This record gives sequence, C-alpha cells and structure tokens, in this order.
Amino acid sequence: MSSNDPAFTFVDLFAGIGGFAAALKAFGGASVYSVEIDRVAAKVYEQNWGHSPLGDITVDANDTAMNVPEHHILTAGFPCQPFSKSGAQRGMDETRGTLFWNILKIIEAHHPPVVVLENVRNLAGPRHRHEWQVIIEQLRAQGYHVADEPAVFSPHLLPRQRGGRPHVRERVFITATHDPDGLGEVDPLPAVRNESLRGGEEWDLEVDLPLEPDHQAECCELSDEEIRWIDAWDDWVRMMWRLRREEAGRTSEPMRRLPGFPVWSDAWVHVDALEILDGTPSWKENFLRKNADLYTAHASDFDAWRDRHGVRDFPASRRKFEWQAQSAQTLWECVMQMRPSGIRAKRATHLPALVAITQTSIIGPRRRRLSPREAARLQGLPDNFLFDGQRAASTYRQLGNGVNVGVVWHVLREHVRRDEPILKRTAAGRRVIDAVLAPEVLGPDHALERVVEESQRRAG
Repeated sequence: MSSNDPAFTFVDLFAGIGGFAAALKAFGGASVYSVEIDRVAAKVYEQNWGHSPLGDITVDANDTAMNVPEHHILTAGFPCQPFSKSGAQRGMDETRGTLFWNILKIIEAHHPPVVVLENVRNLAGPRHRHEWQVIIEQLRAQGYHVADEPAVFSPHLLPRQRGGRPHVRERVFITATHDPDGLGEVDPLPAVRNESLRGGEEWDLEVDLPLEPDHQAECCELSDEEIRWIDAWDDWVRMMWRLRREEAGRTSEPMRRLPGFPVWSDAWVHVDALEILDGTPSWKENFLRKNADLYTAHASDFDAWRDRHGVRDFPASRRKFEWQAQSAQTLWECVMQMRPSGIRAKRATHLPALVAITQTSIIGPRRRRLSPREAARLQGLPDNFLFDGQRAASTYRQLGNGVNVGVVWHVLREHVRRDEPILKRTAAGRRVIDAVLAPEVLGPDHALERVVEESQRRAG
C-alpha cells in the first residue's frame, strides 16, 4: 500500500447525506461506491463528499449486473421490508424483492471483511422477528460471524469526546465479519451493549450541543398560536406546583411531583360522572380514571385555568399535555415537542429523536425551535457541513433519516476490537484493524471538519 492509498475502502448504501461516510472518512477510509435514490439528499451528499451518489441499488446490484467494486467495509442504513414466509422460498430467495436482497448480492460477489447494517429500533422487536432471523441466517450463509442479538445504541450514551451527543436516538446495528476459515463459535451477544459510557454525568444541552446564538436561528421562531398554547400550559404547571406546595403544607407529607400521565383537559370530569364505555382499551381507561381523579381534586382551579386561557378553543392535540420534566418548575425551562398526542415536556438535558418537522423540538429557554445547524450537531456533523440552497424542512427530514456519526464510529470500533482475531487472518482485515483501532483515535470529531473541507474542495 503506497502512502497515497486510503487506509481502507468502503461502499455507502442508502447513503442519505453521508452519516456513515463521515465516520468512515474520519477513520481514513475512501468511498469507492455510494448510492442514494433521493435527489435532494444526493445533492447535499455531493456538496460535502465530492461525488454524487444519485442512483438505484436495484439497477447496480442484481442477478445480471454488479456495478459495485470490491471494498473493505460495507455500510447500509437500509429500509425494513417484510420478507416472504412462503415455504417455497428458502435461502437468499426469501429476501428477493426487498432491498436487503440487493445488499446480499453485493456481499455474495465481494465478501467484504466487515458489514455494518443500521435500522430502526423496531427491527429487533417481535413484529419483525422473522425478518431479523432471516437477516442473521443469510449473513451466516455467506460466511459471516454475526451475533444472535442486535446491538442497540444511542448517541446520548457516549461521552462527548468519543462522539456522543445529547440526543436520545436508539438504533439497531447488525455488525458482521467475514470468516475466511469458516464459522467458529458465535458470541450470542453483540459487540456493543445498550449501556451508558458516561457514568452518572448528565448532559447540558446549552453547553454540550452547543446551542446557537438566537440571531442565527431566525427560521425557528414560534408562531403566536404556539406561544399562546405554551403560555397556557406553563400557567398550568405553575398552578400545579402551587397546589402541590399547599397540599404538602396541609398534610406535612413530602411534596408530590406533577402528574406524569398524559393530562387530557377534555377528560376532566368528576369521578362520580365518569363513564367508561364497553370495549375501552385498558390503557385509555387508566388515563381517563387518573384525569378524573386529578380534576375532582382541583376542579375549581382547573375550570378557572381553562376559562382564563380559552383552552376549549385550542386544537384537540393542544388540549393534551404530558409532563416528563420531573422537578422543573416552569414549562419554558423545558424542551418541548408538539406531538399529535399532545405537548410533551422534558428537562433541557438531552433531546428526543429527530422526527418530522412538525415535531422538531422547541428549546424552551430560547423560545424557539431547534435550528437546522443544531440538528446537524445532534447527528455529529461538523459546522462546515453544507446544506446550501435547500429549505429547512428538507434539512430536518434528512437529518431525521440519518445516522449519528459518533455512534457509527463507536459501533464499528467495538466490533473490530471484538473480531480482531478473525480480521487478522487476511491482508484486507488487517487494513481495517490498523485504521479503526489506531490507539490515538478516540472519536471522530478531531477529523471531521478536515475531511469535509477536503471533500468539498474536490467537489469544486
């Protein structure tokens, strides 16, 4: 290998805007093939990584074509699709018609030393048990060492210096190593455990993200209606704390916290007037009874609050509220989401997963939404990463569909560490080891701005 050669090569399937590419390039890798079918995401990828991934994997990897070159690491944040359960289809054909089948065609053709697949948390759940089993069976049929259990991990579990971010985003990773000498004993557990590596340290969103100055986030202002809804529920939170203090003073008991169950103002009736219809799900019956108990204890205060703010005129989803902020004293000091199920409040330590633009987190202390740049920071992308020429809604969507750079870094590093004895057996595997387990490398952040800048220069 000459001094100009990359440390290793990789292919980036379902590439999005390049979360996998960011982590692997920070390790010293070079992409030899990437593919993304969404034109807008592919444009962002090209701006930052120097080449366009626009294409279709079903055209490039199938029974008659293989346009994907040899490589050392294959990555894919693939969509979860149901596999056939027909008894007539066995082996690889069981996945035919799904995008995982196209991934298998590439694996069958090249057998890269390492495969890293990423998917939503539900892939490891009971609804997708069949799909999970087929994926593991097919990787093993191709000679891959892969654990029985999934690796589930989230960026908030990592220290900041190792690529962690204040972002709860659980994802499933399937990591596999090609075993050239045949499969030996397989560890049923993954290389990565779903456990915090931060100890008891709590995130501070303001410092650890960090948040932008407000003048740089003008696109994220709240509407007058949204401010009205939040002001109303902020008043309710303050009122509830006052009622809790008064209760503690009367009873000499420790002060109780605010209700943690969903508060539905439309369900506020006296306990003796509560009607539960036949067939009501048990979870809903539980919420209705708790709301009736709460209202019965504080009816006059709740009625006055509802009249004071005109809550009956709010949209149905804004007449619901969910407090998950523990001891926080006001709503405006929290992080909020405007969800179809109501306004949800959490402490301003870390943020929930990036989802639809309509649910982009509201940073209460800043009285605005999370900015696109802050959302990019949540996913571990550096501040020189470009989203030029596109709407903020597209940026939020791309980041919500993306993968966290620090998590990819951590998962790949731990997998290579575990399977180092297997990888040592081939020259290709040793290249991966040398790059990924470099002792001075603790996280991706030290290299990201540089690799993005170099790639952008190549893009012209």
